[in-house]
Amino acid sequence: MFGGMWCPFFHVMCDFFGMENYFIKMYTDPEVVHAATRKIVDFFLETNKRYLSQAAPYLSAAFFGNDLGTQRSLLISPECFDEFVLPYMREIIQQIKGMGLKVAMHSCGSIDLIIPRLIDAGVDILHPLQAKAANMDAENLARKYGGKITFLGGVDTQQLLPFGTPEQVREEVLRLRDLFKGDFIVSPSHEALLPNVPFENVMAMSRAAKE
Repeated sequence: MFGGMWCPFFHVMCDFFGMENYFIKMYTDPEVVHAATRKIVDFFLETNKRYLSQAAPYLSAAFFGNDLGTQRSLLISPECFDEFVLPYMREIIQQIKGMGLKVAMHSCGSIDLIIPRLIDAGVDILHPLQAKAANMDAENLARKYGGKITFLGGVDTQQLLPFGTPEQVREEVLRLRDLFKGDFIVSPSHEALLPNVPFENVMAMSRAAKE
């Protein structure tokens, strides 16, 4: 079972400043960005501590997330990620590890450029593998990172699940399983199944996961 606070400090900063202003301030007012991020992350660290101190015995992993990618690449440069996001993510990861839990992290979009950084920071499970985003195809990820991190997701929700047949869904689940071997948890390539996904395809995914 997964649990924990979502800890979406990157999203909160986008809401607080406005996304474009937030990204611009990384260059024009870095000290302001750090000061505001510090306040937000401290809040999440405290709430996460309170939650996990009670829930940790019932969990196998703690889950947190920030959407860092677009369909084509990162929302910010890897250099800005290293300065304004990664250090605070490390604090959240270290807190979770300190409670004896695995770390599961969510980010939609094309985040291939920073996956080595996430592995180095201690992320154990990466979710959701936006299958149609650039460089997030299963072959690429399995070749580069197989055995280094567990992948949760990857069953395409942009085309396959809403428009494919149950047999196509089954075949894709089995293909992903074979590519990732033991480093894979079957799940859609988004954190939710939207209303346009036929029930038959949901059941096909579930049955294939049990084969």
